[in-house]
Parts: sequence; structure tokens; C-alpha cells
Amino acid sequence: MAQRNALVVDDSPAMRRALCHALERLRGVSTVEAGDGADAWRKLSSAAFDILLTDINMPLLDGLKLVALVRSGGSHRTIPIVVITTEAAEADRRRAMGLGASAYLVKPVQAQQVQEAVRTLLRWPEAARGALTA
Repeated sequence: MAQRNALVVDDSPAMRRALCHALERLRGVSTVEAGDGADAWRKLSSAAFDILLTDINMPLLDGLKLVALVRSGGSHRTIPIVVITTEAAEADRRRAMGLGASAYLVKPVQAQQVQEAVRTLLRWPEAARGALTA
């Protein structure tokens, strides 16, 4: 299975670490961190990623604006996007999905929820779905 690259965007260092740890437990996933949407946009412009995980409420460029920018064009416009946020209202979920998010998870999230969303969106074969490292 080819190595997959995930961009994890959250202004909370603790949340970024938790998400990266959950993803890195999946064999074949490496992570890059960004502290806000503007940092993420710079990283997306200079490297290829297979999936993007982003918070909504961040300084400089929030997650919804980041989703809209990603979907507006360029080589990354089709990348799967997982929004992971404290915003639990249905209107917030609809807005994110309407802008082009592929999945919407409400914090607090369990590592298994994040891993399953990533597996599903990356369309990993069944054999890889259970592949976790210790």
C-alpha cells in the first residue's frame, strides 16, 4: 500500500498531536501539521496531500474558508476534507458540507472515529482497514 499524506489543521497543539497520533497508528499514513487555515493553505500550495483534516474556529483563516479555497480550484480541489469541530449544530454541518467537506465530526472525537473516516474517504481495501500499529 502506498504512503498516504495527511494535513492536520487545528489551532490547538494538543488537538493536532492527538489527531496526528490517531492517523499515524494507521499503517501507511504520515502527517503534517498546520496551526491555522493560512498555514494550511501555504502547505497545500507547496506539497501534495491525500487528505485534509481541519477545525473550523481558527485565527487568520478559519476552516470553512479553507474548505472553500481548496474547492475553488487547483490540483488539490478533489482532496477529501474532514471537518473536526466543536460546532454541533446541524446548520454548521450543512454549511461545511455545502462548501465541500467530505465528512463532519464533532469534538470530542475518538481516535477510532477519525481513523474510520480517513479509511472510508481514502477508499482503502478491506485488508488495510484493520491495519493499526501498536
